[in-house]
Amino acid sequence: MVDLNKMVRENVLKLTPYSCARDEFNGKTGVFMDANENPYGKLNRYPDPYQRELKNAISKVKGIEEEKIFLGNGSDEIIDLCFRVFCNPGVDKALTFTPTYGMYQVSASVNNIEVVKIPLTDSFQIDLKKADPFFSNKNIKLIFICSPNNPTANSMNYPDVKYIITKFNGIVILDEAYIDFSEKPSFIKMVDKHPNLIVMQTFSKAFGLASVRVGMAFSNPAVIKYFNKLKPPYNISAINQKAAILKLGQTEQYKSQVLRIKKERERLSLILSKMRLVENVYPSDANFLLVKVKNADYIYNALVDKNIIIRNRSSMVENCLRITIGKKSENDQLIMALKFISI
Repeated sequence: MVDLNKMVRENVLKLTPYSCARDEFNGKTGVFMDANENPYGKLNRYPDPYQRELKNAISKVKGIEEEKIFLGNGSDEIIDLCFRVFCNPGVDKALTFTPTYGMYQVSASVNNIEVVKIPLTDSFQIDLKKADPFFSNKNIKLIFICSPNNPTANSMNYPDVKYIITKFNGIVILDEAYIDFSEKPSFIKMVDKHPNLIVMQTFSKAFGLASVRVGMAFSNPAVIKYFNKLKPPYNISAINQKAAILKLGQTEQYKSQVLRIKKERERLSLILSKMRLVENVYPSDANFLLVKVKNADYIYNALVDKNIIIRNRSSMVENCLRITIGKKSENDQLIMALKFISI
C-alpha cells in the first residue's frame, strides 16, 4: 500500500497555501468588497478557484465524485504538479515508455528530474520484462503511461497497465487524452481502489476545446488536496469554466463529432494503406494516424508546400508521419495532395 504522505515532498507537506478571498466566501451574490476588484464590468470578478460548478457537471458526466476531480490549466499543468508534489529535484526520477508524449520529459527537465526511458516493443506495447526491475527503485517516484499513446495511437494492454499500478509503490499517471476515440475502457473507476493512480483526461480533444485549456485529473481526495495546495489560486478563468460547462451540456453534438472523426479515421486509414508511398498505417484508438512512409522528410515538406500541415515524427519513429483526422473535405485535400507526390 502506498503511503502518500511519505511520497510527498517535505516542503509541500509543510506548505501553507495562499488563501484568496474566494476561499473565505463561496456565495454567488452579495456586495463584494473583499478582493480588491474593480466594481465595474462583466469580467471584473475573480473566478471560483475550485471550479465547483464545472466539477459538478464533470462529476455527472464521468460518474465520479467531485472531491476526486482536479482541473488544471491544460493537462500540462497537472503533469508539472505531479513533479512538484512528489519529486525532489536532482534526487528523484520518473519513468516513461517511449516514444510517448514529449511534455513528460520537458516538465521533468524544468523540475530537474531525471527520466528513465524504456522503449516500447515493436507492437508499441509496454515491455514488462524490461520495466519490472525499475518498479522497486525507491528514487523512481512517477510512472507516466499514455494510453491511447501519442504518437503511436494505440492503447496499452489493460492487464499490463493494471499490473504496473498494483506493483509500483509510487504514483502512476495514466494519460487518457484520447480515450474518447477508443473502444477500450477508461481506468477512471480504478482510482477508488488504487490511491497511487492519477487518471488524466482533457477538454482539448473530443470536446473540441483546445483553446480553452482545461485538463482533468481524477484521483483520490488526498492527491487532489496536494494539487489544490500548490496550484495558482485562479488557474482557470471564468470564461473557460463556462465554455467547458456549456460543452458538457451538448452531449449529442459531442457524440456526433466523435463518431464522425472515427469514421473518417477508418476511411483515411484504408485509403492511405493502398498508396504506393505508404509502407504501413498503424492501428489507431485516437483521433490521429501514425503512418510509416518511404521518405517522411520529403513527403512532409511537399505537403507543407501545399499548405497541408501534418507532424513529422521521424525523430521518434523512423520515417513516420502523424496525421490528425480532419473534416472529410480536409482529409480529401490530403489524399489528393499525396497522390501527386512522386518518390
